[in-house]
Amino acid sequence: MEQSFLADYGITLMVFLPLVGAAIMMMVPGKNEEAHKTIALATTVITGIIGGWMVVDFYRLGSAKWSELSYLIDRPWINIINARYTVAVDGISVPLIALTLLVVPLVIVYSWNHIPQPGNTKAFLMLTLVLHTGMLGSFVAQDLVLFFVFFEVVLLPMYFMIGVWGGENRLYAAIKFFLFTLFGSALMLVSFLALYWVTGGTTFNMVGLAEAVQSNDVKLSTQVLIFAGMFLGFGIKVPMFPFHTWLPDAHTQAPTQGSVILAAVLLKLGTYGFIRIAIQILPEASIKWAPWIGLLAVIGIIYGALGCLAQTDMKRLIAFSSVAHMGYVMLGIATMTDFGLNAAIFGMVAHGLITGLLFFVAGSIKERYHTLEIKRLGGLLISAPRMGWILGLATMASLGLPGLAGFWGEFPAILAAYSPQEGISVGLFRVYMVVAAIGTVLAAGYLLWLLQRTAFGRPSEEFENDPAITDVVPTEWIAWVPLLALIVLLGFVPGLIFDMTDGPVTVLTDALAAAGK
Repeated sequence: MEQSFLADYGITLMVFLPLVGAAIMMMVPGKNEEAHKTIALATTVITGIIGGWMVVDFYRLGSAKWSELSYLIDRPWINIINARYTVAVDGISVPLIALTLLVVPLVIVYSWNHIPQPGNTKAFLMLTLVLHTGMLGSFVAQDLVLFFVFFEVVLLPMYFMIGVWGGENRLYAAIKFFLFTLFGSALMLVSFLALYWVTGGTTFNMVGLAEAVQSNDVKLSTQVLIFAGMFLGFGIKVPMFPFHTWLPDAHTQAPTQGSVILAAVLLKLGTYGFIRIAIQILPEASIKWAPWIGLLAVIGIIYGALGCLAQTDMKRLIAFSSVAHMGYVMLGIATMTDFGLNAAIFGMVAHGLITGLLFFVAGSIKERYHTLEIKRLGGLLISAPRMGWILGLATMASLGLPGLAGFWGEFPAILAAYSPQEGISVGLFRVYMVVAAIGTVLAAGYLLWLLQRTAFGRPSEEFENDPAITDVVPTEWIAWVPLLALIVLLGFVPGLIFDMTDGPVTVLTDALAAAGK
């Protein structure tokens, strides 16, 4: 593949190929499950090859190009409202695109012998492919209308995944997820439209809007109000405290594959939206909102950790840990510094790998034990030692052990709070730093408690001689080993991501520094 091919077709092929796979699956009878699995896997692998080639080629461009929009495609779309099909990638979006390209094929592999009940492999895998397109599209869109379309595309597939293949309270969890997200999206759309009109009603292009806000000298009070709508839309998706209540229910009731995709990629749409849209277009309003974002972030860190300590269900505990971990990402964003924003992007990728792996392991435990009640589990290192060690490594990574990926998402975010962007209260953020540091201690407490209760000791009499409790099977190895390898690799070589994100983040923080003066 040559540069011209990547420039002309690469992003579009990568984004829409999963929909082509879903269309092919529509023509294959539902009873032919093996064919559907093969088509879904082949589609995601080919998508991964195209996207992976683009990621590697982007890396070869060098640091001078990482802060620029590459492989830009700009075509007319909805002329009456000046919306265009504008897609591109830069150093901020590429790590998240790579994460998506990795996670979805692994979910398909895991699904090979883990299709949740009731069956209907065809519908389940088609929804996964539609999700794939929505997630990739959100990370490459450079037009607000296009971003909103992709942002909303992921809503219905996840609703059906939870509502059809979920647990006992799946309908309640699915509706709650749908209503929360839709409410946030409605406010976000109002903000997009308001931004369009106050800048002259000429473009929805993100870069163009950022320039128009400055050139039209939009009042700061107006910017702050527009930012509020974006804050709610993206904050619910993250989710930030107090908008987090849909997440534990959605994770607990979703099938394993739904939980993995939700944790690994979907939550990142909110944090990515803050960086790509809210901060880039409205830097002055971002400075004004930063103390409130930081406050809710540290409340989420402590609340999520305390919530974990109160849980009796393994999957629900991991879900509450996501609230805490995304709090560190939001704290990094709230500092509005290059150090903090770099840490936030790294934290998104690290959380995706680590929590995705934890949900994979939890799903396999549920399949074997038919329960995730922590007090009934135990002795995993005896019954299934390899799975026990994998769970141990994932929990260590999640609590931020140096040498594993989780450390580089949390520690720099805490450190960045010591010296936030000019125009933001230093004293306040140093208080946030102390609170966030306490959160790491609580994280060690609930994660080590989980590991001790599930992996150590002897199996209970209920499961001691149960032949159904087997160790890791081949499809689980294939799905989990890439995540394990990246968790260790990024722990030792964090520059793989930091080097790429630093350039575009510096451009953002320069605009924020000018806004803070």
